[in-house]
Amino acid sequence: MNPIQYSIIIPARNEEHTLPRCIGALRGALEHRSHEIIVVINRCEDKTELVASTLGCRIVHDESKNLACIRNAGARLASGEVMITVDADSIVSANMFAAIEQGLSRGDVIGGGVLIIPERWSVGILLTGICLLPYVIFGGISAGLFFCKRSDFEAIGGFNENLVSVEDIDFARRLRAWGAKQNKRFLNLYRAYIVTSCRKFDRLGDWYFLLHPWKFVTLLKGRNQAEANAIWYDFPRGK
Repeated sequence: MNPIQYSIIIPARNEEHTLPRCIGALRGALEHRSHEIIVVINRCEDKTELVASTLGCRIVHDESKNLACIRNAGARLASGEVMITVDADSIVSANMFAAIEQGLSRGDVIGGGVLIIPERWSVGILLTGICLLPYVIFGGISAGLFFCKRSDFEAIGGFNENLVSVEDIDFARRLRAWGAKQNKRFLNLYRAYIVTSCRKFDRLGDWYFLLHPWKFVTLLKGRNQAEANAIWYDFPRGK
């Protein structure tokens, strides 16, 4: 039996409606490639676990209100050569794994992130996205979906469990720094991308983060559990 090529980790809290679309897009993009999909069940009150099991995913549970812990719980179960992390409300483009393979095969790439496209646009959503551009332009990183070899994920210690938000930005920075020590670069994919839901904007309003800049800044510091709970961990999921 061939070794598993990709381990794809998906955190999921009450995602019975989004998970089938997410996994369907992943499997369409994977085509013939050997893989495992690991769904991390987090405080679910719906049929997320049943859906994940029916779709042939591996299941692990983590009850913490900390996405770093949740993602790391899935990573500990992973056996693939390449690690992928993506959220349950995101849809990958059809060329995603071809682009990842092309990048990693070059030998000078440590891993990377992708372009994030919202499922709908508005002035408020556009301006909120622009506020995050400095991380891409000056930091040389992107997020949304991460890819790297499992050995490099383990070398940097996975996601930082001391952070309750922006664990993704922190992970990208540390992966980029680890690559620099080996003369490898963090690759931002722009032709391969994910389309992600706007459910936070749908519920809070498209101008929410711009009208509450202190909340935006607090979340970017990664240490405020109450604010992280409101935006992520206790945020109600819907269809």
